[in-house]
Amino acid sequence: MDVNALTLLVEILDAGNLSEAARRLKMSRANVSYHLNHLEKSIGLQLVRRTTRRVEPTEIGLKLYEHGRAIQNALLAARESVSTLGQSLLGRVRLSVPSGYGQLVMSEWLIRFKRLYPGIVLDVMFENRVEDLLRDEVDIAVRVMHEPPQNLVARDMGAVRYVACASAPWAAEHGMPETLEDLARAPVITATVVGRQLRLAGYLGDERHEVLLEPSIISENFLFLRQSILEGLGVGIVPDYVVHDDLRNGLVVTSLDTWRLSIFGTHMYMLYMPNRHHTRAASTFIDYVLAEARKSGRGAVANDQVS
Repeated sequence: MDVNALTLLVEILDAGNLSEAARRLKMSRANVSYHLNHLEKSIGLQLVRRTTRRVEPTEIGLKLYEHGRAIQNALLAARESVSTLGQSLLGRVRLSVPSGYGQLVMSEWLIRFKRLYPGIVLDVMFENRVEDLLRDEVDIAVRVMHEPPQNLVARDMGAVRYVACASAPWAAEHGMPETLEDLARAPVITATVVGRQLRLAGYLGDERHEVLLEPSIISENFLFLRQSILEGLGVGIVPDYVVHDDLRNGLVVTSLDTWRLSIFGTHMYMLYMPNRHHTRAASTFIDYVLAEARKSGRGAVANDQVS
């Protein structure tokens, strides 16, 4: 069987549709479709199911994809070994991180990594969207969520703790919420998902409670949310790392500390595609970030596994 044909199949299934595969391969969509049809005819079996938006592998298509991916990974590893022989670590890592966690926690890690490995290009996107995490050929994504997608490798980077907090002057003047229901009546400052109602879950022991919030300030920019809290505009519902230094310095106070609060997720995960060849640069980066997460007291010790 032609190795190029297997590579084409891998690219089509990785891209998710023929048009995206054509863009990545710098071919016309008709040409990609022609080569796929030729491969299926040579085997005598259907390899992918086509819908209006996506292509999905058949059982035999998935088996051939796995063989093709293994061959592609071996070729990439061999090519990298030759190209980096006798050189310092080189390469590119395309990374997608949450805006708040990326700016307030990971920025220092990324800068230290870049100083350690000046030959590695870091291409970093700060975004919070959960859908289609690995679009645009992203190597690694970091996200807050309850459960990671089952089709991705997920590395646990630690629990995310939300706090109900306000500036010390605001708390002195208005008082802090003592129940979840108090939050529903307070001017809340938080992030939210566009088009969805914001439901705050609170856990007290084995009991789970839920309250619907109508925030007065909403943003995906956590630096702006932090500034709004410090300026006394209301009660923030944010991850603890957003106001960590402000709490330590007494600028911000918290309430409902016996509750475990949750909005978007309880854990931070590093996500990437299974069976995708990692360059030495990407593998080094993954190990470095997981080590930093462990040192910060957040990361869990975990092995690579598809969740």
